[in-house]
Amino acid sequence: MMYDQTRAQQPADQPRGVAGRRATGPEPLVPADEREQIATRLGHAVNAFADTPREALEQAEGAFDEATAQLVNSLAELRRVLRENWQDRDPEAEGESTELRLALRQYRELTQRLLRL
Repeated sequence: MMYDQTRAQQPADQPRGVAGRRATGPEPLVPADEREQIATRLGHAVNAFADTPREALEQAEGAFDEATAQLVNSLAELRRVLRENWQDRDPEAEGESTELRLALRQYRELTQRLLRL
C-alpha cells in the first residue's frame, strides 16, 4: 500500500466514508480549532497522569468543562438562528408552511444528533 500524504495530514477525528473520504453530514457542533485545543489539553493531561495524577485529573476536568461550555454555546447559537428563521412567519401565508416544515426538520435533526451523543 502506498503512503497517502494528504490522507495522513487529515485530522484523525474526522468521520470517513467509503474509500477513506470524508463523510458528508452536518457540521461539528464545536469549531475545529476549539476541538483541537481541547484535545491537546486532554492529551497533556493523559500524558502527565503517571507523574502527577491529581494535576492530570484537574487538567482533564478543565478540558471536559471547556468542551461542554463550547457545546452549550454552539447549541444556543443554533437555537437562536433556528428560532429567528421561523418565529415571525405566518403559517397561513402561502409558501410559509414549507419554510416552517424546514425549520421543524432542522429541530428534529439537531435533537436526534444530541440524543446520539
